[in-house]
Amino acid sequence: MSRVPLSTTVLEHIIVLPHNGKCRAEPGRWPDLAGVGVVCPVGLQYAAKLENFWLQSCPCGVVYRYYIIKICGPFVKEQDFFSPGLNRSVVMTREEFMEQMSAVIRSSTKEEFGELFDRIDVTRDHYIDWNKVTSFMLLDLNEKDERTRSLVIPQWKKLRLLLPTHKDLIQNVTFLKGSSYYLTVSRNGLLGVWGENLKLQRTLQITTESVKRKDLWVTTLVSLANVNKIAIAFTSKEICFYDLNSKQGLSCQYSIHGLQGTVICMDYWYNPHDGNEAILTLGDVSGQVQAISFTTALISLFERPASSPEGEEATVTISWQELVSGYHKCCYTLKHTLHEKDWVKQVAYSSSLDAFISSTTSNINTLVLAWREKLKPHFTTTSFNIAQGINAFDFHSRLNLIATAGINHRVCLWNPYVTSKPAGVLQGHSASVIAVQFITERKQLFSFSKDKVLRIWDIQHQLCIQRIAGSFPKSLDFQSTLYFNEAHGRLFISFNNQLMLLEMKQEASKKITSHGKPVTCVLYNSVFKQVISSDTGSTVTFWLIDTGQKIKQFTGCHGSAEITTMTLDASETRLLTGSTDGTVKIWDFNGHCHHKLNVGRDRGVDISQIMVLKRTILVTGWDRIITVFRLSNLTQFFVLPAEWKGGVQHQDDILCAAFLPPHTLVTGSCGGEIVVWNNSTENAYLKISSYLKQHCFEALGKTYILFACAYNTPHFCVLGGANLVSCGGAGHVRFWNTLKSQLMAEFEAHSSIGSIIMTIDKMNQYLITGDLAGWVKIWNIQDYCLSSSEDKVTQPPPLLRSFQPHDDCVTYLETCVRRSCLFILSSSSDCRVALSDLYGKTIGIFGQVEIFLLTTASGSVAPVFEVELSPNPTEQAVLGTFRSLNIEALEEVLEINKADFVLNPDKYFMEMTEDRCSATLKLPILSETLKAVFDEKSLFPKEILDREQKARQLCEQMCNEGKMKRNKKQAKLKGK
Repeated sequence: MSRVPLSTTVLEHIIVLPHNGKCRAEPGRWPDLAGVGVVCPVGLQYAAKLENFWLQSCPCGVVYRYYIIKICGPFVKEQDFFSPGLNRSVVMTREEFMEQMSAVIRSSTKEEFGELFDRIDVTRDHYIDWNKVTSFMLLDLNEKDERTRSLVIPQWKKLRLLLPTHKDLIQNVTFLKGSSYYLTVSRNGLLGVWGENLKLQRTLQITTESVKRKDLWVTTLVSLANVNKIAIAFTSKEICFYDLNSKQGLSCQYSIHGLQGTVICMDYWYNPHDGNEAILTLGDVSGQVQAISFTTALISLFERPASSPEGEEATVTISWQELVSGYHKCCYTLKHTLHEKDWVKQVAYSSSLDAFISSTTSNINTLVLAWREKLKPHFTTTSFNIAQGINAFDFHSRLNLIATAGINHRVCLWNPYVTSKPAGVLQGHSASVIAVQFITERKQLFSFSKDKVLRIWDIQHQLCIQRIAGSFPKSLDFQSTLYFNEAHGRLFISFNNQLMLLEMKQEASKKITSHGKPVTCVLYNSVFKQVISSDTGSTVTFWLIDTGQKIKQFTGCHGSAEITTMTLDASETRLLTGSTDGTVKIWDFNGHCHHKLNVGRDRGVDISQIMVLKRTILVTGWDRIITVFRLSNLTQFFVLPAEWKGGVQHQDDILCAAFLPPHTLVTGSCGGEIVVWNNSTENAYLKISSYLKQHCFEALGKTYILFACAYNTPHFCVLGGANLVSCGGAGHVRFWNTLKSQLMAEFEAHSSIGSIIMTIDKMNQYLITGDLAGWVKIWNIQDYCLSSSEDKVTQPPPLLRSFQPHDDCVTYLETCVRRSCLFILSSSSDCRVALSDLYGKTIGIFGQVEIFLLTTASGSVAPVFEVELSPNPTEQAVLGTFRSLNIEALEEVLEINKADFVLNPDKYFMEMTEDRCSATLKLPILSETLKAVFDEKSLFPKEILDREQKARQLCEQMCNEGKMKRNKKQAKLKGK
């Protein structure tokens, strides 16, 4: 059978076949079924043919080769498992899979097949079926295909228009290697000098002595890099050489006149090993291809006549006849007229072929190769006759191919030694191709057509891998030139007097990314052990926390609108996504959308947070009021918001919210205002705003509750500690006591960095903050703000780690506990989702090629019950109320002499002791045996007893204050 051109699609061609029991592929050919979208297996009667083809054509792993042929066989046991009419479903357990696969593929071990089973069984059902196998294969090969495509297909920055400088048609763009400047020249003689950063440095007006400025017409420009000069041709049939090293600006050093035809194209080559050897090739409107071969270019291009004016800035005028006659000993000329009277559109000299290449728009002698012969003044020519002619060409010396831009809409690839037919034809353009250029290192080819469509072709497979259109200027009639600087990855395309730049993203293939666009949110699902991430391109991706593998992806969840936030419901079986399109969607983990919440009421809004409570869904971010949805109203697909009973309480838009069971809700606004609500009644009973305004605090970016600090905990209820943490502008973090409306502590977590985000682990041990520069800090808050204090604490908690897992803004932080160890998930605008431990070590980036194993990484990670991160992970700190107890080693007990009744039992115990004992023996009561009053001081240290007494007193005081307030309220009501 024939080899499929793209090996990465071999598996897809095999498994995406119609489920009719027969293979529709013709002998020697596989059908193109891209986009079918239905995964159907192949009947086993074709297993032998598929296996033979697979082993010969597929470059993938050994296991992949046997997926279709070998895995299906054990399922059905000599029956056609995938034949029509089969109603049963066959599954395999891990042990069965390992046994049968190891029996079929003896080159691999059972442990390897066990790992393969675990990769397929992403839902941890402990069995796999055909659907799981095919889903795994498609997703895995799709990942490989995406990675291969990222290596092959150029990634471009946004197309941009350079500063308009020229008022006339741009004729040429070139790069000066020596000085790292770009040059552009327009028809009226204006020369633009651009820095390497593409900022215009200066403009120079080109002038000649023979033509007035108003009559000046530049046709082409070429750089003479080895001598730091440029050559410019004019319609006055002359060529001027300008010295770029001149102190007087642009100085004309040589001027050649008396040419038979106007030169409209030039090319310059020099020997990199001997700069004295160089060739300037010329093509004119009379069909002539001429060349000036320099032998002492570094010394002097031409000889200076004795009668020429003295001085460095004096122009040496040279007639073409002088060059042809051999007057100048430092150079000589070559020429052929095979194009007759057709305009020569392009010329080039190839050192590998030692030939001059030239082209015209004629269908006769369209492309001519003039081979140089040693010690002979004439050429040996080869002609290519191409229908309708060509506009341009380019030569790839390594591939030994000439690409031609055909007027007949085709791009042809020619072997220089075969003129009868092209080696390849690239079809796809619907208009005349006006320019082609090779990307040498990538073995790819640019082609640009008259309808402003840019295509990039893979030369090896002769396929179009990229098409760029619709972004170029919309001018009907235009003249264009194309120049690609491969060293900088910059493609310049001129449209009349406008210059467009398409810049390649440098090192894009080496950067590990989780998403194609900036990541906005990351969550951890503890039920399925999965990480969920979203991006600005409306894509949601699911990853395995243990290995970092991508298991599924939902694209276009909100069309093209950005997903700004996500959350999970209490059962963690539903995913809620909020978008800038003003909707919140509720999804299951199979990608089905169950409800669409019309948050913005048919208008786009910026949703910053979604909170799922017991009976409601709260959404904030763009308004001063909370948008609420009752769970009891989720009976239809489209759901409108209900009324929030508390009304508007904030002066600015609400950005964040936090919930403290059983019924305390806290919201923070962009104006720095905090409002405390009773979630059951939806009424606000506390505002914390005056203090913030007096101290000019910045906007709150996020607000979090210490979830474990409920009202009945000693830290909050008894000791009056903090129960709310907020952060936002200026990098500050603040701890609050919401019952007392008191700011307990404030410190600067990130200095001079702007707004920050944060999260707190569920055990309230660690505060994790992230900033705009990609830095993450871990703080120990175990003993921070535990008790009430009149003075605000300004000392920050202990900083455990500071590290930078990202190159750009950290957009979301999440903690997860896996195998009794705490990990940090972070997402960023750098398109990455990172997994880190408490020591600041990056375990892996989701989406990387190498699979990271959390089982091995967790060995060096601090357990969740540790507070102080010491170099020795096994060193544990004592936590809780009994931290102050002095625990020491037990003292050595001295040997005790045995009692006499043990040594001489006969003296004390008679034989009839049992008979003497009364059958109705009664135990003495407690009052008879108690020798001393119970003293608890002898059991507990004084420090613990004092703390407990203070807690009781504080609790009684608060209860009395509450009773007094209630009595006052009742008295006021009775008085009314």
